[in-house]
Amino acid sequence: MSTGKPQKPGPEYLRAEDAAKYILKKTKLRPKIALVLGSGLGAFADEFGDAVKIPYAKIPHFPQSTAIGHAGQLVIGKVEGVEVAGMQGRVHLYEGYSIKDVVFPVRVFARMGVKAVILTNAAGGIKKEFTQGRLVVITDHINLQGANPLTGPNDENFGLRFPDMSAAYDKKFRELALAEGRLHGINLGEGVYAALAGPSYETPAEIRYLRSIGADLVGMSTVPEVIVARHSGMRVLGISCVTNAAAGILDQPLNQEEVLETAERVKGQFIALLRAVILDMASALYNERKPSPE
Repeated sequence: MSTGKPQKPGPEYLRAEDAAKYILKKTKLRPKIALVLGSGLGAFADEFGDAVKIPYAKIPHFPQSTAIGHAGQLVIGKVEGVEVAGMQGRVHLYEGYSIKDVVFPVRVFARMGVKAVILTNAAGGIKKEFTQGRLVVITDHINLQGANPLTGPNDENFGLRFPDMSAAYDKKFRELALAEGRLHGINLGEGVYAALAGPSYETPAEIRYLRSIGADLVGMSTVPEVIVARHSGMRVLGISCVTNAAAGILDQPLNQEEVLETAERVKGQFIALLRAVILDMASALYNERKPSPE
């Protein structure tokens, strides 16, 4: 609970503030929507209009992505006239980063004034109808990474000590995405995402366990970012691209090349969906902050 007294900003808050100020000096745009583009999905940011590209290495305190399919740069630009920030790649626990490093970019978005984030990932399909290439709107998650980014002293400048996670994935945004999917002829699914630490893929026994506890998708990212986004008061839309069947679903080994090939194959659908959803989300954010007529 809040102490009711203003709290002096802690070191993590100050680092996020420092990075946000650096980014905002590089552009006149002030995005209210940000995207984290997962494995093989970063090409969307190459289509931003009026774009400024900033390598992560140039941004103060920003972690550097080492994962395959993650370009490692922040793109500030416009999509359908909407000002956005797009991360071409993220960092993961399996790269050796701390949980605080993993979520630092989302902390920076909060300090930039971002109000909503779209978190995307490549995922393994546990639910049998979630075959390769299926796009799935995340409805909820199961955190099995063995870490929570809010562990430790709470900086109330970010948010409350115990943030509510009962509706972590914004219902309105999910409805908008599903409606756009129908409009564009994209057969979107809905499902629960389980996050494991990686980097090894799951065993067939682990997949059977995950199915038994209600998971439809499995991956190695996203959940820490969702927790921190909600802690900071940002709204969340999560979209998975099913790039492979989870272990034991099909009688074949799993590999990273398959993940990137599938992401490339569905790129057109994925980009069309994001373009439409960003416009809808921007409209929703604008209408919700308009004053009611007297």
